[in-house]
Amino acid sequence: MAASKDNPRPGVDYPGTWDEFLAWFPDEGACIEFLEGLRWPEGFVCPVCGEDGAWRIAGPRWMCRGCGRKTSVTAGTVFDKTRTPLRTWFAAAWYLTNQKQGVSALGLKRVLAFGSYQTAWAMLHKLRRAMVRPGRDRLQGDVEADETYVGGTEPGMQGRKTRKKAIVAIAVEVPGEREIGRVRMARIPNASARSLTRFCREVVEPGSVIMTDAWSGYLGLSGAGYVHKPTNIAASGDPAHVVMPAVHRVASLLKRWLLGTQQGAVRPEHLDYYLDEFTFRFNRRRSRRRGLLFYRLLEQAVVTDPTPYSSMIGGKP
Repeated sequence: MAASKDNPRPGVDYPGTWDEFLAWFPDEGACIEFLEGLRWPEGFVCPVCGEDGAWRIAGPRWMCRGCGRKTSVTAGTVFDKTRTPLRTWFAAAWYLTNQKQGVSALGLKRVLAFGSYQTAWAMLHKLRRAMVRPGRDRLQGDVEADETYVGGTEPGMQGRKTRKKAIVAIAVEVPGEREIGRVRMARIPNASARSLTRFCREVVEPGSVIMTDAWSGYLGLSGAGYVHKPTNIAASGDPAHVVMPAVHRVASLLKRWLLGTQQGAVRPEHLDYYLDEFTFRFNRRRSRRRGLLFYRLLEQAVVTDPTPYSSMIGGKP
């Protein structure tokens, strides 16, 4: 079932409704076929030697005609070595992408009747790792950039000072007045010029206009190939959310989402993946085809390296 990758169509390349989902994926065989269409749209290709000829030997497994390597559509992907049925994975991906505000591990455990919280937690984190497409386009045009701080209150700490909070850099496209385009965000170690310039280089196309406050950490942007437009917030007479409304609106929504859907239970070492989920959702907020989000998530899941549970937790989730 090879999909039209550039312009997938509901009801043709992916299910458009929950009823269609149930009809499309009645068993494991249908799920395997769907993943094969995403991973090998032109037919099987050996991940070792690149040979395009193979024999199916059992279920999802193939034997390469060139090197004799046995592999499956799930090998080397988010689903690698999973003992959970693919149909359950698909249901989790559908639920995750079709809930406007997302879902917590506890919520997923209840919906899919998992025996343990850890199973739901691990599944969500593996799917989050597939939410950012490698080599994605950088922002361009007019862009607002700022940092926000995540992690509760810190008495005695003011401005950009922090001892325990995570610092999140945010960049937001501003295609027009009162408009918000795509976002990019990442956790950074500090608000230094080195950290902020590196972040902007990674997410904003050179030549773009970057609007910031007058913090010294942004002074290197002009030398990095950007048109830098700083504003001294204190001297402007307007509050920060008026001077740069887009980036402050996104920061507010991020914190509300972390406190609401995730109940604030986000450890710093996992924050990057929650930022990826927020970005995935925000940049597709206007999509009327929720099934397309499901399709895009699985499309990226088959090209995302596997992550063992032990490496995700380093202790307890």
